[in-house]
Amino acid sequence: MPEWLHIVMRSVIFLVALFLITKWLGKKQISQLSFFEYVTGITIGSIASEVVMGLEKSIVNGILGIVTFAAAPFIVGFISLKSKPFRDFVEGKGSVFIKDGKIMEDNLKKERYTTDELLELLRRKDVYQFSDVEFAVLEPNGDLSVMLKKENQPLTAKDLDLRIASVKEPQTVIMDGKIMDEPLSTIGRSRKWLLTEVGKMGVTLENVFLGQVNSYGELTIDVYDDKIQIPSPQERPLILATMKQCQADLESFALATDNEKAKEMYEKNSEKLQKAIDKVTFILKS
Repeated sequence: MPEWLHIVMRSVIFLVALFLITKWLGKKQISQLSFFEYVTGITIGSIASEVVMGLEKSIVNGILGIVTFAAAPFIVGFISLKSKPFRDFVEGKGSVFIKDGKIMEDNLKKERYTTDELLELLRRKDVYQFSDVEFAVLEPNGDLSVMLKKENQPLTAKDLDLRIASVKEPQTVIMDGKIMDEPLSTIGRSRKWLLTEVGKMGVTLENVFLGQVNSYGELTIDVYDDKIQIPSPQERPLILATMKQCQADLESFALATDNEKAKEMYEKNSEKLQKAIDKVTFILKS
């Protein structure tokens, strides 16, 4: 048998052996390695490499062994894409630790996890009572995914039947005192507009460390001097306050006039404006 083929065969054999040993140790070894386990892993790898390469000092043999080990993950990944059973065997499956609020003790033992370690994983997810959990699964990478019971899940705007304005990612338009033209053009703003907005805040462009424009077109900045207090954008709250003031004025006009047609007009427009306020409050309210 040619020497190069012998090296390739030894590389594959020991790669499979190391994989089976690691799989036998369980998912816990992937997510949590003690100093001893870390040193042991390095030692096993070193021993395997020595056995694979033998004691020869051939550079070609060394490169061949490295290439073989490096090619293995690509080959395994390609086969995994084509075959789910193979993917499940290589990558593993999730292990259910809690189901319907009940701890699966057999699965804990199978993965070599103690009760204390399960509670530690739950605390990492900000869960301090297992009874709050509806479902928890240990992923193949050793991470714990947790789904709380419905009554313990945080409220969302959907639960409260509230409308929330969609928000896009902010654009960074100033960085280290320099204007970023590409993000500025993305939001359809000019340098003149930006300099005007910066001037309204009482600072110069050179003093701005970072500046961003949100999806509402509001500029927020951070300056080099942390002692300077920069006011937050007030355009939306001011628009909302103005609309409310106009609606209140219309109601006052309706109460103050004796002209029935004028009263009817004021009341009608007041109602229309109130409906408009109700529709845009969730956008304009900061």
